[in-house]
Amino acid sequence: MQKFRLGKARRLKQAKEEAQMEVEQYRREREQEFQSKQQAAMGSQGNLSAEVEQATRRQVQGMQSSQQRNRERVLAQLLGMVCDVRPQVHPNYRIAV
Repeated sequence: MQKFRLGKARRLKQAKEEAQMEVEQYRREREQEFQSKQQAAMGSQGNLSAEVEQATRRQVQGMQSSQQRNRERVLAQLLGMVCDVRPQVHPNYRIAV
């Protein structure tokens, strides 16, 4: 009977060790899978930020070139409005008697 218990205890211990090894293997596989998915997601986010940055740079360059093209015209129009003074009486003005 004692031999039977020792053999059973040994088999239980061996089964426990095998189960722990399987759990560790499964954990490593899942961790590796998670890391690869995370890396793929971070890579796509990096591409998105680069694309957004490039689009922003293009828009800023477009605005700057537009400003350079229209600068003289806008300044001339503004100076014309400021310097062209036409005195006139306001329609709501009443002469006080």
